[in-house]
Amino acid sequence: QVQLVESGGGLVEAGGSLRVSCLASGRTFSSYAMGWFRQAPGKEREFVAAVSRSGGTTYCADSVKGRFTISRDNAKNTMYLQMDNLKPEDTAVYYCAAARSSYFTVVVTSDGQYDYWGQGTQVTVSS
Repeated sequence: QVQLVESGGGLVEAGGSLRVSCLASGRTFSSYAMGWFRQAPGKEREFVAAVSRSGGTTYCADSVKGRFTISRDNAKNTMYLQMDNLKPEDTAVYYCAAARSSYFTVVVTSDGQYDYWGQGTQVTVSS
């Protein structure tokens, strides 16, 4: 079993940057494909970005492509989401998630395929 804890959220002005982190418990972090999702008030949860087990394959939603960068450090059991040029519409609770995967280079983009979720961290972008 994996426990996920997000950190690094906060309040930032439009155009600013934030980096959120996801620390995973256990020794099998590299066995999981990882992803970030977000949920804004009154909206459904949406996919943001995903990274493969190896970290070599990444994928971002069109809404954040070119502004957000996902990465992971398997030695530190940690995944990151670097968010640049933030916009007010990026305001949401950001969740990290882990998916058991047999594939070293495949990303997972569907929330239904994720097995474990963190509690979320709030990101607020002021205009």
